[in-house]
Amino acid sequence: MKNPRKILLTLIFTLSLSLLSACGQARTSEPGSSEDKKHIRFLYNFSTSSLDPHLGSSYVPLNAGITETLVQLDEEQLTVAPWLAQSWDSEDGQHWSIELRPDVTFQNGKPMTAEAVKASLDRALKESVAIKNALKIDTIEADGQKLSIKTVQPFPEFISELVHPNTSIIDVTETDFVNRPVGTGPFQLKSFSPGSKLELVRYDQYWDGASPLDTVDFMFNEDANARSLALQSGQVDIVYRPEVNGLEMLDQAKGIAVHSTATFRVHQMTMNLERSTMQDIDVRRAVDALINREEIVASILLGYGETAVGPFLPSLPFAPSYSSNSLESGKDAAVHYLSQAGYTLQNGSMQKEGQPLELTLLTYSARADLPLIAQVFQSDAKEIGIQVNIRQIDTPEEYMASNRDWDIATYSNLTAPRGDAGYYLNATYHPTGALNFSGTEDPALTALIDELNVTVDTEKRAELAEAAANYVRDQVYNAFVLHPATIVAYNEDKVMNWVTSKSEYYMITNKLDVNL
Repeated sequence: MKNPRKILLTLIFTLSLSLLSACGQARTSEPGSSEDKKHIRFLYNFSTSSLDPHLGSSYVPLNAGITETLVQLDEEQLTVAPWLAQSWDSEDGQHWSIELRPDVTFQNGKPMTAEAVKASLDRALKESVAIKNALKIDTIEADGQKLSIKTVQPFPEFISELVHPNTSIIDVTETDFVNRPVGTGPFQLKSFSPGSKLELVRYDQYWDGASPLDTVDFMFNEDANARSLALQSGQVDIVYRPEVNGLEMLDQAKGIAVHSTATFRVHQMTMNLERSTMQDIDVRRAVDALINREEIVASILLGYGETAVGPFLPSLPFAPSYSSNSLESGKDAAVHYLSQAGYTLQNGSMQKEGQPLELTLLTYSARADLPLIAQVFQSDAKEIGIQVNIRQIDTPEEYMASNRDWDIATYSNLTAPRGDAGYYLNATYHPTGALNFSGTEDPALTALIDELNVTVDTEKRAELAEAAANYVRDQVYNAFVLHPATIVAYNEDKVMNWVTSKSEYYMITNKLDVNL
């Protein structure tokens, strides 16, 4: 098996010139720059061609401080906290009363009234089937600064769903949602170059206190090497997810700080259950057994993460115990599972009824470790006669949702961004889930999730979450690889008050500052 670290080290020399050029193109002159202006240059790992906050999965409008949601996640307490909404209550879990802050304005100066929030939520429900399914809203009424919302059924976790970035509140009377959304956040958009950068300026009337920063460049580069090089060369101030193999060099560099934190994320091997090969549970068990989790964490993440048994980080208070940990691992176990599925090794090829076992594996480069995980899996599979064809894609959510010409896919999923197990289980395994790329439609699992959705009692919710997570693992609807840490590197002589968000939602805030 080829060493992924050596692969990267050889690539870096051939890519350096083009990468530096790419970063140089991303950096343009600072708008209105002068010696006494406070300015941050932030380099992100996912590019986007649209800033419509109600669609897509880049969440850049929220990340960049343009938009806000009614509530936010308190990442230390794992509870829902007020944001644009100052309070809420419900006696039956179906009829909700939400009081909005009275002092909020959109970045065009218009007041954020209940009617304006209703219009924004109505648009999100209309434009996004995923949000419609997640919120389960029947009716919305607006009166002054009060929203009255009825859900289609009792839904105790309704408020926590409003953490989702696709529920961001915008002024829908401004119609260029793709290029110029108008939100309530601390920064308003000055310009947007799709796939390249956003230029942001401070919104002086921000309700929670104007930012000390004058301007921000929020730039994109999906190559981890390029991001690291850009920070080292001084072209940017903050880099999201720098190249892991270069972290030691960054950490030793003068004036650069490297910060990592465990996040609510899992790297998984998604199984396409609509492919006949993957409908066999023993084939799925073989795929799971072939994943060398310990080696991947050590050699690809260099220890910046931990191996996964299920979707939830074990330290989370609602994480199941995964007591049903009966799956075997290793190449011998994979061969055993395949023999149960009717496969035999003939002339170096794993075959069934004369047909070789070939798998199409999707991966994408925006998360630099995923293609390396794919390469390790491909190499290990080859040793037992399985041919794995790796296919690089650009936007995994769009591709997997609209194409079924693949068998497995490396995918990275936030599993608890609202501080609860329900988000991931609904989105990934419910038939109506927006991230149900495997095509899971299992009545027993759906019943567990539906019961979870209407359960209030914390202990009962934990029992249901554990039952659902163990069911997913037993059926191997997805194989869980590892829980990566989120790593951020920045110029510590300049950047002040940076906080690495565990949910990966909150990045450019009104607290972020610089030393001049």
